[in-house]
Amino acid sequence: MKQLLTGNEAIARGAWEAGVSVVSGYPGTPSTEILENLSKFYKDDVFCEWAPNEKVGFEVAIGASSAGARAMTTMKHVGLNVAADPLMTFAYIGAIGGFVAVVADDPGMNSSQNEQDTREFAKFAKIPVIEPSDSAEALAFTKEAFEISENFGTPVILRSTTTLSHSRGCVEPGERVALNRTIRFEKDPPRHVPIPAWARPMHQRLLKRLAELQDAASSSPLNRIEWRDRRVGIITHGVTYHHVREVFPEASVLKLGWCYPWPDKLLREFAEGVDRVIIVEELEGLIEEHVKALGISCVGKTLEDEVLVPRLYEINVDVLLEVRRKLTETGLYPFEPIRLMTAEKENPNKKNIPALPPRPPVLCPGCPHRGIFYALGRFDVVVTGDIGCYTLGVAPPLNRIDTTTCMGAGVTMAHGMEKAGNDRRVVGIVGDSTFFHSGITGLLDIGYNKGKAITIVLDNRITAMTGHQDNPGTGKTIIGEETFAASVAEIGRAVGIKNIVEVNPFKLNETLAVLKKAIKSDEAWLIVSIAPCPLAYRQVASAPLTVSQDKCKKCKACLKLGCPGIEREGDEIRINQLLCNGCGLCSEVCAFGALGCVAK
Repeated sequence: MKQLLTGNEAIARGAWEAGVSVVSGYPGTPSTEILENLSKFYKDDVFCEWAPNEKVGFEVAIGASSAGARAMTTMKHVGLNVAADPLMTFAYIGAIGGFVAVVADDPGMNSSQNEQDTREFAKFAKIPVIEPSDSAEALAFTKEAFEISENFGTPVILRSTTTLSHSRGCVEPGERVALNRTIRFEKDPPRHVPIPAWARPMHQRLLKRLAELQDAASSSPLNRIEWRDRRVGIITHGVTYHHVREVFPEASVLKLGWCYPWPDKLLREFAEGVDRVIIVEELEGLIEEHVKALGISCVGKTLEDEVLVPRLYEINVDVLLEVRRKLTETGLYPFEPIRLMTAEKENPNKKNIPALPPRPPVLCPGCPHRGIFYALGRFDVVVTGDIGCYTLGVAPPLNRIDTTTCMGAGVTMAHGMEKAGNDRRVVGIVGDSTFFHSGITGLLDIGYNKGKAITIVLDNRITAMTGHQDNPGTGKTIIGEETFAASVAEIGRAVGIKNIVEVNPFKLNETLAVLKKAIKSDEAWLIVSIAPCPLAYRQVASAPLTVSQDKCKKCKACLKLGCPGIEREGDEIRINQLLCNGCGLCSEVCAFGALGCVAK
């Protein structure tokens, strides 16, 4: 029976049907739901875990594959940066049990700090990258990825994107394959230990394997030619294929589902069958670069020195309509103009629809991070931030994040600035999950190298921004089993930090006192701000507060918290009773006691 599944749900189903037995990953939008669905629906057959970071998850899957099991690891595109070390070496060693790394790119940076094209990593590592275009292919291609991995002894990247991950499509689920194999690691040092003497022949085998994979790609059903009008042929890939079919319905299309290594025979066959080749690909122009290297004339990212298919952001119908217009104007696309029935273009009453007011990203009502940022605003310090909900501390009115680079850099950049002799005290901010991901090593660096930076771990008891996943500090596994809960404070002591204080960020005066002491000190500090995320734990601190208009002096100090539950109409300050979490932080800020009245 057919089911309507998101791309992430379909990948999870495909992995289960393929007989995967170990899956380890780190949550990161847009990939998170893959592992969540595996742990929810298939936990009886598959061991699932949230790893502390993507490198760990990748290496756990390598271990399972090396023993003959089918294994998978999941992450978003920036997570592959973290896992690049094992990726490059495992490409030399090769897989035994099928190994698939699902990497979800985020064109348009919907929830990411950059855009990356994972196809570049596949080319760099010399391993195959498979790219489905919809949910049905997500399921089928995941199964095929495991087959390719085992047939050629190679790790395989399954590349997803935000659109594929979260859009729904019809799939026809199948049964789980019965592998009936013994899981046993066979000792073979020249096969598994890449010391230089053995790594050199490994590299030779990798290049030989790459040539074999290239031949297989040209005959793979994952790639296909759709012949239509042969005056124009478009080469495309992934989700972009569906947009191409909508905007360029007349053209012949070569759809690449096995994107690397390049299917050269198929590329030449397609180019020879059409008068003109156009390349439509999302983000980087890798296909275009290779097609031109084959001596095939084509048009792709630029046209007459102007941008044609952008290298920026997500490719969608509107983008391709502009591409079609430019091609038509220059005579490269010899078809009549197309008129698509979109709601925006066809709605005769569009002018009467009021535009929605902009809603900037903001920390939630009752968020414990707000107290720390407000308190830091009282001091002249540099705050090096990190990746998570707390990145929103950069926005007005808090304005208390000065840098953001990547996970864990909040700690290490603070140390670097301090060692460089920065003329102000430096405070590094990191969340609890990010601390376990890659903040521990930075704190160890501070302790070992006699640093003096202040580290604040915002421990809201969950991995919040990606959708409330457990981490080593929550005391629960991905399937809800009770387990050991790692202590940030104890880890700090173990790596040599002497000044360690745990604070409740809703107790503003106590938090200010601790910060003042740490900032005046000439030593390293670890401050652990502990209070649960109200959304994750569905906790309400108290009944919503109200404002006593008689006591309110209209000083607007409470507005500096940036809480969406505090509203202003004219000069009057109000509390939105539907949003207020009752955390009481605003009442601590108010010097006149106007916000201490509990609603009845």
